[in-house]
This record gives sequence, C-alpha cells and structure tokens, in this order.
Amino acid sequence: MPPPENPLFSIYQCNKLCSIGDREFTSDFYMIGFKKLKSGVILYGRTKYDHECGSMVFVKPRQVIQMKNLEFDEDGFLIFIHEDFLNGHELHQKIKKYHYFDYEINEALHLSAKEEKIAWELYHKIEIEYYNNQDEYSRDIILANVDTLLKYAQRFYKRQFLNRTELSGTTVTKFIREMDNYVAAGLLSDKGLPSVNYMAERLNISPGYLTDVLKQESGKTALEHIHIYLISEAKNRLMGDDQSVSEIAYALGFENLSYFSRLFKKEVGISPNMFKKQMPN
Repeated sequence: MPPPENPLFSIYQCNKLCSIGDREFTSDFYMIGFKKLKSGVILYGRTKYDHECGSMVFVKPRQVIQMKNLEFDEDGFLIFIHEDFLNGHELHQKIKKYHYFDYEINEALHLSAKEEKIAWELYHKIEIEYYNNQDEYSRDIILANVDTLLKYAQRFYKRQFLNRTELSGTTVTKFIREMDNYVAAGLLSDKGLPSVNYMAERLNISPGYLTDVLKQESGKTALEHIHIYLISEAKNRLMGDDQSVSEIAYALGFENLSYFSRLFKKEVGISPNMFKKQMPN
C-alpha cells in the first residue's frame, strides 16, 4: 500500500487484488471494507468469512483479523480510522453505538446494487477530500461522510434482517428453545441467570447481532427476552403454594430478591407477593 496522506486516517481502493499480509494482525484503527470476494480467506478471530458477494465488513480496534490470498470479482475499498482521529468529534461516541462493529465477519452486510452505488458515492466523496491537500476543514468533511456511510449501513442491516426472515425469523424460537434447555438442565440454580453472551454463543452468533435481530424481529432485546422468559416461569411457579417468593427467585437464578421483585412488578404490574395472594387456592 502507498504511504497514507494522514497518519491517523487512510483509504485504499483494491483493484481486484488486495492484501494486508497473510499474518494475523490487530490495530488501533476502525476498519470499513467493501469487497466482492472471489477467492481467499478472511478470518475474524476464529470465524471464517461468509463468501457471499457484495459484502461490507466493520472491524473495531484491537480485533484480531487475518486475510489470506484475497482476490476480488470487482474493485473494493478499505477505510482506516484511528481512534485518535475521532477525538473531540461527535463520532467518537456515536461510532461505539453501531453494534455491527461487534458482529462476526460471517454476519457481514450484503448490499444490493443500489446500496453498493451509495457506498461507492460516499467513498469517492471521502477520496476527493483525502487527496485534496488536507486543511482545517478536511477532517470534519471526511468524518461527515464517514458518519453518513455508517448511518446507511445501519439502515441496510435493518433491510437485511427483514429480507433474511427465513434465516432470522426463527431466532426467537431458537432463543426460547435454548432457555428451555438451560432451565431443564438445572443451570439456573447452578450458574444463575444466563447472560446475553452465553445465549449468543449457544446460537453461534455474536451478542450484538443477536440483540439486533431480536429487536428487529420482536421489538425486544436479548436481555428483555431473558427477563420475559423468567417472569413467565416465575408466574407459573407462583401459582403453586409449595414455594415462597424468595425460594422461587433464588431457584430462577436471581441472587437478589429485591431485584427479582422489581423486575416482576415492571413486567406484570404487581409484586410477586401480591400475584401469589391473588391466585385461587
């Protein structure tokens, strides 16, 4: 690659061939990439890249990535943004809110032809400014276009969730099945409440992707689904008279009775004690 015009920000257009070396690497840069992969392998941690065409990937600092023998059907581009380049700019905080920087590579963004055109238009706007004898306006103009590109990516991911309902539409069902298995195995009493990370690992997707798919599908996050499931289980157990509220709370993995009571009241509208008293004998 040629030396960057700015040590904290660089762009690179791949002309069918693109390599950053065959070794694993990590950096202090955010990386945004677009490519139609013909051959080669991209590894993100231990996950192998999904080879479908028209993909964008988003890598945050200190993620381990490896690219081997890459060859593309068409041109692609790479954008590198050092953390320090964002200091003092609103994007420094906003970029952390885009969950797709935490997705695995096999959850890459697949663009339609129209969406590809938008991505390239924004890249070319950044390119013009990048090579235009950078001055005091350059950083703001570059980051404004990066911000727009990230907003479009968020929109495109939501479209992808909807278009892939045959794949993502079963996520809630799979999620509930895993919760059933967790409870049936007695893990609530042994390990406590399951975490979002645990549930994502069981479903072989990243936590950020799991939450975003569930939010798109049902309007609720992964953590909210865990809570809803447990409150439903609590209501079932409270209808019996062989366990106290505290015994049920601890059996469901809650270490704190007051936390259980607050969550129950938030979901049901009344306290667990009141719910139990209202049940017929």
